[in-house]
Amino acid sequence: MLHPLNKKVVIIGAGPAGLTAAYQLCKASVESVVLQKDTAIGGLARTVNYKGYRVDIGGHRFFTKVKAVDNMWREVLPNGDFSSQKRLSRIYFNRRYFYYPLRPVNALFGLGFCNSLFILLSYFKARCFPQKPEETFEQWVSNRFGKRLFKIFFETYTEKVWGMPCSEIAADWAAQRIKDLSLLAAVKNAFFKQGTADKAGIIKTLIDSFDYPRHGPGMMWERVSEVVCQNGGRVRLGADVKKIVWANNRVKAVEIEVNGKKEFVEGSHFISSMPIGELIRGFEPPVPESVLQAATALQYRDFLKVAIIAKKADVFPDHWIYVHDPNVKVGRIQNFKNWSKDMVPDSAKTCLGLEYFCFVGDGLWNLSDRELIALGTKELETLGLIRSSEVEDGFVIRAPKAYPVYDFTYRESLQVIRRFLERIDNLQLVGRNGMHKYNNQDHSMLTAMLAVKNIMGASFDLWSVNGDQDYHETVRDHGEREADEFADLASTQPFVPERRATLKCD
Repeated sequence: MLHPLNKKVVIIGAGPAGLTAAYQLCKASVESVVLQKDTAIGGLARTVNYKGYRVDIGGHRFFTKVKAVDNMWREVLPNGDFSSQKRLSRIYFNRRYFYYPLRPVNALFGLGFCNSLFILLSYFKARCFPQKPEETFEQWVSNRFGKRLFKIFFETYTEKVWGMPCSEIAADWAAQRIKDLSLLAAVKNAFFKQGTADKAGIIKTLIDSFDYPRHGPGMMWERVSEVVCQNGGRVRLGADVKKIVWANNRVKAVEIEVNGKKEFVEGSHFISSMPIGELIRGFEPPVPESVLQAATALQYRDFLKVAIIAKKADVFPDHWIYVHDPNVKVGRIQNFKNWSKDMVPDSAKTCLGLEYFCFVGDGLWNLSDRELIALGTKELETLGLIRSSEVEDGFVIRAPKAYPVYDFTYRESLQVIRRFLERIDNLQLVGRNGMHKYNNQDHSMLTAMLAVKNIMGASFDLWSVNGDQDYHETVRDHGEREADEFADLASTQPFVPERRATLKCD
């Protein structure tokens, strides 16, 4: 095993996974360099600042059952930089608002007694006569909620998100994201709410409180980047990885392009969070044709955030609203002022984030920013939230490859790629796009923590984190138990970042 001083780790991507790896390597006194394609820190967890209005790419709640992750959050940001939030989110359906998690009286009156009765009958029918084999998202959800509730609360929104029928989405996605959640579990939670202190027993989608950095999740990753740079690491922005140079089953270097110039970055170990398809296509010499075809088969769903600044102090009290209305294209609306008052510079105004799911190159993606702001304004008016005359300004954030698609071919493609990568001794994949797994922020961080432990001599299986059969919102899977052991070890050696004003990120 190499001594830490003889190691140099090259990390591709400055999102939660890549920056977590760099942070942990600093604690271990191991040299690292983070290569980020664009000029923004945080990946899909970044926060964009527009004229003092801060907007997240997506809603990032800081709640985890992984001790090591929670420890790092508290190390990086003092408690004063977190605000505790009492969650409020609702579903907009059939011109009514339904609380989520479920509130019995609201659900009963919103759906009506007869409709509620038919939902219960549909649920009991599904439990007695489940659809087998359970291969699609539609079958998985219908078996646990009944066909009628699937049609009401799942179908429209899910098809907005993925751009394909629920019958073409693999059941794996539901099994990973909402395992242990059923109509019975939702009703039990509504009548007998579980306290958030017992993290091990909570279904995360039903949590009623969470922490949030007062300047958004980007605040966390900007601070991590500063700590890394202040302690001898490097974060190079605008460094586009073009090639992965390998020989004799080891990566030797990566070729990057910076301001039009090419250079090679060598290392002893490599950690990648870049989209796995791009990684494989960048191998030089090229990978076998079967592996290349598998990488090409992996699909992604892309994402637009249309931020609307309104001259209105209060629009709605929720953190976010799920829009289950086929008459508008918006899928979810966030009210950033309700996440933290510091996200908005003027208390008399509100900044709303409208989330649109699309594919790069389709009609929605190709709309100009001006057209998208006009669309968002019109849809907010259609939903009765604001009037167009109240809109003062707006801007657009585009996020390609935001969601790895779980179609019927992705699993086989991943298996082909993983068999090939098992040959590469010094390369590990982490994070959502790096592993083509729909991880949340905390589980992306966990893969990075375990990757660092592997570099130090451990042998953790990163693919077991957020495994398809072990739902990642419970604390039972093997990878998380190992990470907690790591957290216990780390807690005996607290990390106090050094302040070196002369060291800056590139």
